[in-house]
Amino acid sequence: MVVALCHTVAFVGVEPRTVEVQVQLASGVPAFTIVGLPDKAVAESRERVRAALSAVGLALPPQRITVNLAPADLPKEGSHYDLPIALGILATMGAVDHEDLAHYSAFGELGLDGRLAAVAGALPAAIGASGEGRGLICPSDCGAEAAWVGDVEVVAAPTLLALINHLKGTQVLAKPEPRLADDDKPIPDLADIKGQESAKRALEVAAAGGHNLLMVGPPGAGKSMLAARLPGILPPLSAAEALETSMIASIAGQLSGGRISRRRPFRDPHHSASMAAMVGGGRMAKPGEVSLAHLGVLFLDELPEFSRQVLDSLRQPLETGETMVARVHAHVSYPSRVQLIAAMNPCRCGYFGDPSRMCSRAPKCVTDYQAKLSGPLLDRIDIHIDVPPVSASELSLPPPSEGTAQVAPRIARAREAQLARYESLGVTLRTNAEAEGEVLDAIAAPDPEGATLLRDAAETLKLTARGYHRVMKVARTLADLQGADHVARAHIAEALSYRQRAAV
Repeated sequence: MVVALCHTVAFVGVEPRTVEVQVQLASGVPAFTIVGLPDKAVAESRERVRAALSAVGLALPPQRITVNLAPADLPKEGSHYDLPIALGILATMGAVDHEDLAHYSAFGELGLDGRLAAVAGALPAAIGASGEGRGLICPSDCGAEAAWVGDVEVVAAPTLLALINHLKGTQVLAKPEPRLADDDKPIPDLADIKGQESAKRALEVAAAGGHNLLMVGPPGAGKSMLAARLPGILPPLSAAEALETSMIASIAGQLSGGRISRRRPFRDPHHSASMAAMVGGGRMAKPGEVSLAHLGVLFLDELPEFSRQVLDSLRQPLETGETMVARVHAHVSYPSRVQLIAAMNPCRCGYFGDPSRMCSRAPKCVTDYQAKLSGPLLDRIDIHIDVPPVSASELSLPPPSEGTAQVAPRIARAREAQLARYESLGVTLRTNAEAEGEVLDAIAAPDPEGATLLRDAAETLKLTARGYHRVMKVARTLADLQGADHVARAHIAEALSYRQRAAV
C-alpha cells in the first residue's frame, strides 16, 4: 500500500481552508474513488485526471485508488481539486517526489489534453498557502493573480507536463509577475452635467464621507448621470483595500486576467435582481452584488422597482458593513462596506408635481409607489435630495467651471483628514459614515449653537436615534470639506436639510 499527500484549499466565503488530499494505492480490483464530501465537479475529476495523465503518456496504475479530501466533514466544491489529485497520484507512482509536494499547495483544473485551466479564487488560495508556509502551484493564467501575495513562491504552469518537468528539475518555469488592470478607460466627467448644482453638492458630500444617497426626480433629470460620475471623484483604493476587494472578485471569478484594479468597484444591478444575486447565495453561498461593491458604490436605479424582500435584505450590510449568508451547506460572511447610491421617480409615471404631465391618479399613485420602500431602509440613507428637471435655458449654458478634476482633490483631502483623525484615535475606520458610538461623539460633537439646533430639529422632524447620528456624520463631513476642526451650526443646518424628504 502506497500513500501520498498533497495540499489544496476549500473556500468558506473569502476564507481559505487547508484541505489535505490523501491518495492511496492498494491491491484489489482496479477502481478510482474520491471521498470527503465532494460535489459533482470534484467527483468528475476522475475522468479529467485519467485523460490528462494519458495525454502526458502515463496511465493510472491497475490498482485500487482512493482519494480522501480531509477534513472529510467540510464540503468540497469546484474543479480546482483536479491538480492536487493528479499530483497525489503522480507521487504514488513515483513520477514526482512526494517530499517536494509537501512544500506546496496545488490548485487548478485539468483539461483532457493536459492543459491547466484557470479557476476562481487564486488570490485567497495564495494567501492561504502563505499562511501555512507553503508555495502555490497553479495554472499559468492564475499566476499573475497569485503573485500579488509577495511572500509566497508561485509555480504557474501552462500544462501538466511542464509542471512535472519543473518539479523533476528538467525545465524551469518563469516566475509570474503581478499585473495591474488597465484603468485608462475614461470615466464620465462631472462637467458634463449642466444645472443641478444642489445635486452635485450633495454628491460631493456623499463622496467625501462615504454616505448613502437617495436622489428623487422625474425621468431625464440627470440622476443616473450623477451616479455614473461618482467613481471619477472618489479617491483610488489603497494597496490594502485593492487586495481586499480583489479577494471577493477572485472568489466570484470576476478578476479578469488576474489583474488588480485600484479603481473603486461600481455595481449597478438591474431591478429584476434576486435576493441571492444581491446579497449572495446559491448552494455554496457565493458573494452577491453588495459584496462585489465592497469599498465602492452600489447604484440602485429605479429603487422601488426592486422587490421589497431584496431591498430589506440590504439593511444588515448597510448597517454593519458585512453580509451573513446562511445556507444548508454553508454559513459564511462577506465584507460589504458599500456606499449606496439610489435613484427613483416620485411616482410610477414620474411627473408628480408637473400639472401638465402628472397622471390622474395623483397623489394616490405617489403614496402607493413610495410605500414599496420601508422606513428602516430609508432611515439608513444619510442624504435625501430632490433632483428637479433641467430647463432648456440651463442646457444652453456653457459647461460648468468645475468638473471631476476640480472636485476630486477636495474629496481626497477630506478623506485624508478622516484617515488621519481615526489613526490618531487608534480605530480602524476609513470614512465618517463608519463612525459609531463614542468615536462619533468624539469627532462630531457640534458647538453649543449647533447642538441646540440639532436637538430642536430632532424633535420637530421626529428623527430616530439612527437619523440623529447620521446627521452628525454628514455634518462632520461638511466640516472636513471646509477644513474646519469642529462642527458648527452651519454644518448641522446643511446636514439637516438632507434629511428633509420632500418627495419621499
